[in-house]
Amino acid sequence: MRTQPADGTASLEKALDVLDAVGRADGGLSQVELQARLKLPRTTLYRLLGTLVSRGLLRRDPLRRVYCLGPRCFEYARHSYAMPDLVAAAGAELRALRDISGETCYLAALDGLEVVSLERCDGAHSQRSHTEPGQRKPLHSTSQGKAILAALAAPRRDAIVKDIELSAQTPRTITDRRRLQAELKLTATRGWSIDDEEMILGVRCCGAPIIDPQGQVRGAISIAGPSFRLSMERLNLLGPEVAEAARRIGAQLGDAAAPRAEGEVRAIPGEWAFEGAHPFWHAEAGVMLWADVLAPTVHLAHVQADRLLARLDQPIEALLPHGPGAAVLCADGWHRLELDGLLHPLPTLPRRRCSALAPGSDGMLWACMADGDRWRVAELAHDGSFVGGWHLAEPASALAYDPRTQMLVIAAADSGALYAVKRDHSTLRRLATVPKGSGRLGGLAIDASGGVWAALRGGWSVVRFAADGSMDRVLALPVPNPTAVALGGPDGDDLFITTERQALSRESLDAAPLSGRLFVLEHIAGSGAPP
Repeated sequence: MRTQPADGTASLEKALDVLDAVGRADGGLSQVELQARLKLPRTTLYRLLGTLVSRGLLRRDPLRRVYCLGPRCFEYARHSYAMPDLVAAAGAELRALRDISGETCYLAALDGLEVVSLERCDGAHSQRSHTEPGQRKPLHSTSQGKAILAALAAPRRDAIVKDIELSAQTPRTITDRRRLQAELKLTATRGWSIDDEEMILGVRCCGAPIIDPQGQVRGAISIAGPSFRLSMERLNLLGPEVAEAARRIGAQLGDAAAPRAEGEVRAIPGEWAFEGAHPFWHAEAGVMLWADVLAPTVHLAHVQADRLLARLDQPIEALLPHGPGAAVLCADGWHRLELDGLLHPLPTLPRRRCSALAPGSDGMLWACMADGDRWRVAELAHDGSFVGGWHLAEPASALAYDPRTQMLVIAAADSGALYAVKRDHSTLRRLATVPKGSGRLGGLAIDASGGVWAALRGGWSVVRFAADGSMDRVLALPVPNPTAVALGGPDGDDLFITTERQALSRESLDAAPLSGRLFVLEHIAGSGAPP
């Protein structure tokens, strides 16, 4: 005979039935659907729903008019599955991964034959992966699930693989147990996993397991984003970063990472470039000059419009400030470009083969040139000779000089190193290192606070480094390849960004049609241009 519930527990059981029904429904349930399933009186169900919503255990979607699990349920799940120490330890690492990748990062834990999402750190892009905390997913089709499985002891892993249903979430899902075991062995060897559109078509992820000092697998973290931004090549660069972050979480089972830049970056109306480069602000005229090095053309722009200023016959190697106009370097030498578009020969500037050029003080130029089996960064005198300088093991990809502080910043894209040095100092200081998965260092700009802005080619973003080398701003872009940056505008606090489209695949161009345009983010607080 069934035991009757004790006094006061009947309402509790009915409330739990409501929670259970809503929790099992993928898209939530309406009040009518709940009444039909639970056979509860309408007034009783209405009262229970009101109480559960007020306590945060349910929420009502006003558009679809259905009830879904509320945020309090996710908080309970997070503490139940992972305990607060895991969430606290993972927070800073998730934010750091978000900042280097620009994509959404997740923390998840194993629950039976599924993974449950515990924490999410939203990416900087408007189009991004979006999994709610508390959502459950299969082990075999997610990077988190495969990372956890690969890290488990072989007997437990084999038992789980034998029990899970290898359902096809997409046409790319692994549904063969032998193939899944082979991938898990590969994952265990390299330390991180891949979801190649196996859970959702058009979304790729890479994940790594979190293992505590006692050797227990506590969960996994992952980076997820659209496949047009997360190519397989880029996942192979981000995977080791995710694995290293997971190792740090497990070791210390945390502070603030780089906040995203406020405001909205926008494309300035005008023509796109094959490869935009060499932007600089012409203070006297109040305009931005930049070049399409492949077309080749020079553009004149401000925050509202961009127009073509001049066409040249040869690819542009450099574009620098020069008196009332600009100096343009092509294969046949330097040219003086007036702001009315007229070009004249300019034989007074030194002609040397350089990997990077930047204006210095008193009409001098900073340059990076081959010097035997090394590369030398130095001032270039009017006769083309070196003045002082420092040696690098690789070519500099960009230079920026602040005449107020006499600070020179050097980007070395091959290694991702960013160096800073005072003009009269003999030793280079490594300011920061950009992981390969974040993108390739492009052009630089130094703001009035001494912060260094850098374009990250292939990283869909521009970042700012503080004087101590920490990354303190991240600006997401709707295009993959920003090439260079410059500060300008009436107050020197508008950030202009050149981009390219020449190197992009058709898939990337379809996803980023604004590639090649000039972008601006107006009024970046605390980053005015040097006087």
